[in-house]
Amino acid sequence: MGAGGWALGPLQPIVDLPGVTDVLVNGGDHVPGGHRVWFDRGAGLEATSVRISGEDDLRALAVRLAAAAGRRLDESLPWVDARLPGGVRLHAVVPPVTPHGTHLSLRLLGGPGLDLPALVTAGGVPPAWAPVLTALVLRKAAFLVVGGTGAGKTTLLAALLGMVPAHERIVLVEDVGELRPAHGHVVRLEARHANVEGRGAVTLEDLVRQALRMRPDRIVVGECRGAEVRELLAALNTGHAGGCGTMHANAPAEVPARLEALGSLAGLDARAVQAQAAAAFDAVVHVCRTRQGRRITEIGTVVTELSELPEPRWGRPAGVECGLSVLPALIADEADPTSPGRVGPGWPRLAARLGLSSPPGG
Repeated sequence: MGAGGWALGPLQPIVDLPGVTDVLVNGGDHVPGGHRVWFDRGAGLEATSVRISGEDDLRALAVRLAAAAGRRLDESLPWVDARLPGGVRLHAVVPPVTPHGTHLSLRLLGGPGLDLPALVTAGGVPPAWAPVLTALVLRKAAFLVVGGTGAGKTTLLAALLGMVPAHERIVLVEDVGELRPAHGHVVRLEARHANVEGRGAVTLEDLVRQALRMRPDRIVVGECRGAEVRELLAALNTGHAGGCGTMHANAPAEVPARLEALGSLAGLDARAVQAQAAAAFDAVVHVCRTRQGRRITEIGTVVTELSELPEPRWGRPAGVECGLSVLPALIADEADPTSPGRVGPGWPRLAARLGLSSPPGG
C-alpha cells in the first residue's frame, strides 16, 4: 500500500494492518530498541512492538518518503506535507524545528466503496439517522461535517457523496486528496505548495474559484480552513445547491466562531460571515472519537434569529441582536450507538428543509 514496501520500510507491516488510519513515529521517544511506533485504528493511539533504531534511520526514512513524493526535506526546508504514490499522506518535520529529532506521521486513505450502510453496521451512525443523512444529500442541502483531527470527517463525507445521483458532477477541492467517494463523475482539484523559491503555489481559494467555472452540480471543499471560505460561501449563495465540506471544530456550537475566524482571513467582517453562512448552510454534522469508535454525535441546523434559540446555551450571549448559531436537531445517545437518541430544538427546522415528517425512531 502507499509508496510501496520498499519506501515504507519498517512501517509497512503496520500500514498493512486492517483498519489502520494513522501511523506515527516521534523523534526523541526513545525506548529500548529505538524509536517507538504508534498507530490508530479507530480507538485511539496504540503502541506497537516495531522500533526504528535511531535518529539517523528515522531521518533517512523521512527523507526517502519525501523524495518518493517529489519533495525535499532538509535543514533549509525542515518540513513536508505531501501525498505519496498510492495515496498515503505524509507529514514529516526534522531538526532544527524539532530539536529532539525527526517526527513522522502517515495518514492512510480508505478506498472507494465505504457507504452509509457500512457505517451504520460499524456503529458510526445510529440506524434511525440514516434516512436523515440520505435526505441531506438527495434534497441538495448544504452542510458541513465537523469534528476534531482523526474523528472520521472524511470517511463520513465520502460515504455521503457516494449517494449523490449518478448524473450529477462533483468537483472536489482539497489541499491533499483524501476523499474517495464511490461516484462515477468526480473532478479533483488539489492545491500545490510553493517551491523552494517560494513560487508556484496554488491555494484552495484559487481552486474554489476555478471550480465555479467547471459547471459543478456539487462543490466540495475537503477541508475548509482558510480564506477559501469566502468563495465557498459566495458559491453556495449563488445557486450552487448541495455544496459541502469538512471543518475542524470540537463541537457544533464552535462552528459560528470558526467560520467567522476563517472569514476574517478573507477580509470579511463577522456580520457578513453570519449573513452568508446562515443563507448557505442547512446543517452541521458532528463526528467524534468515542470509546466505541468514531461516531456521529449530533446533527444541527444553522439559525440567526435569537427567537429560535430556546435556551441561552445553544446560542450567543444575552443581548446579542443577531448572531450565527447551530441549533441541535438530533443528539446521539452516548451509551447506545443503536439508539435514535433524542430530538433537539432544531429538529422542526431541519425536518422542514429535508421534507421529513417524523423524527428518527418516532
